[in-house]
Amino acid sequence: MALSRFWTFILLLSIAYVLVMLGLGKQYSLGMLVNGKQGDALVVNELDTAALKGTPLLAQMRAAGEDGVDVGDDRYVLNGTGIIKVTHGTVPADGLFATCRNTIMDLWLPLIGYLTFFCGLLNLLVDSRAMEKVAHLLSPVFHRVFPDLRKDHPAYGFMTLNFAANFLGLDSAATPFGLKAMESMQEDNPDKGRATNPQIMFLCLHAAGLTLLPTSIIGYRAAMGAANPADVMVPLIITSFAGTLAALIMVSVRQRINLFNLPVMGGVLLVTSIIGGLMAYIGSLAGAAKFHFTDNLSNGMLLVIILLIVGYAFLMERYFRENGTNLFDSFVHGAKDGFTTGLRVLPYMLAMLAALSIFRNSGLMGLVMDGLSWAMAQVGVSKEIIDAIPVALMRPFSAGGSRGFLLDAMKTYGPDSITGQLVCLFQGAAETTFYVVALYFGSVGVKNARYTLGIMLLADLVCVITAIVLVGVYF
Repeated sequence: MALSRFWTFILLLSIAYVLVMLGLGKQYSLGMLVNGKQGDALVVNELDTAALKGTPLLAQMRAAGEDGVDVGDDRYVLNGTGIIKVTHGTVPADGLFATCRNTIMDLWLPLIGYLTFFCGLLNLLVDSRAMEKVAHLLSPVFHRVFPDLRKDHPAYGFMTLNFAANFLGLDSAATPFGLKAMESMQEDNPDKGRATNPQIMFLCLHAAGLTLLPTSIIGYRAAMGAANPADVMVPLIITSFAGTLAALIMVSVRQRINLFNLPVMGGVLLVTSIIGGLMAYIGSLAGAAKFHFTDNLSNGMLLVIILLIVGYAFLMERYFRENGTNLFDSFVHGAKDGFTTGLRVLPYMLAMLAALSIFRNSGLMGLVMDGLSWAMAQVGVSKEIIDAIPVALMRPFSAGGSRGFLLDAMKTYGPDSITGQLVCLFQGAAETTFYVVALYFGSVGVKNARYTLGIMLLADLVCVITAIVLVGVYF
C-alpha cells in the first residue's frame, strides 16, 4: 500500500509541479521529460539569430560551431537551422521514452539472462534434494528468525544463497536466488496480496546489503585516481553490517521475535568472526594485491557454488532418473521458470522507474534535495557532509542516478576527500529501496507491503548516520 501511494504521489506531484513551473515561465520545455537523455545539455531558451544580429556574440557562435560560446553559466549554440539554443546544466535523468527503452534493454534483458541461468541451477538443487538438506541444516537458526515458516522450509536454502551472493558483492546472482526465496514463501501465504512476516524479514535483510567485497566501489575509486582505492572497504563493511543489524532488530521488534537465543546469537557471532578475519587479512595486503584478492574471491566463490551444485547433482543422479529426467532437462525446466519470473517482474520495474524519471526531470527531486541540504546547513552540518548528501538521497530511488552523483562528487572534490570517501560509503552500504520492493513483491503479486518500506528506509538512515560517524573516525 505504501509503495502504491508513493508511486501515485510522485507522479501526480511531479507532473503538477512541472506544469506550474511552465505556467510561471520557469520551465522552458517539457520535451526532456518525455524524450530527454541523461547528461545531454538542458535547453532553457531558444532565440532567433535576428535577436543578436550584428553582435560580437553571434559572430563568436558562428566561429565556434557546435561547441558554442559560454556566457556566464549558460552556453549559446547556433545550430544548422539558424536557431540559437541556450543551455544550462544537463538533463538529470533519461526521459520517459528513454527510460522505457533502457529498462528493457539495460535492466530487464540482462535480468532475464541471470534468472534463466541461476534458476536452472536452483532446480538442480531441488531435484537432487540438496535444498532439503540445506534447509534442515540451517533450520535451527532460520526458524528463530523466521518463526512463521515451518522447519526445513525450502526458502531457507534460497535465502542462504541470496545472502551469500550479496555478501560477496555478486548482485546479479543474488537477485535470482532472492526471487526464488520470495516465490517459495508465497506458496504458504494465505493472503496472496499481502506480505507475510517472513517475506518482510527477508526483504529487509536483503536490502540492508551486508557486503564484504565492494568490488564496484573499489573500481570507481581506482578509475578516479584514488591513492588507495580499497581504503573504504573496512568502513563500508562496518556500515553495511550496522544497517543489517538495524533491519534485523527493527523487524524483530515489530514481529515480536526473540533474538536472544543461542542459535541466533551464535550465527551473528560466526558472521562477525568471518568478517573480522577476512578484514584483517585483506587489510594486510597492498593496494593492487588487495583488489586482486577481492576480485578473485568474489568470482571464485561464485564458480565454487556452481561447481558444488552441479557436482552434487551429478552424484545424486539417481534422484533424477527416479523422476524420469536428467541433469540437463532439470536445468532447462528451471531455466524456463526463471524466464517466466522475468516476465512477471517487468511491469513493476517499468512503472517504478518511469515514475522516478519524471520525478527527477521535473525538478521536484532537486527542490527536495536543496531543501534538505539547507536544513542541514542550518543545524551546523559540515559542508563536506552536505556535498555528499545527494548520493544518500538518490540511492533509495535510483542506482544509476546515485552512481552519477558519486562519480561527479569524486571528480569535483577528489576521491580521497571527506566527501569523496563518504559518497562511496553511501553508495556501497545501501540498496535501491523502492526498486527492490517493487521488483521482489511484484514478482509474487504482493500489493500490500505493510511496513516493509518504512523499515527499509530506516535501515538506510542507519547506514547514512553510521557512514558519517565512521568517515570522521577512520579518515
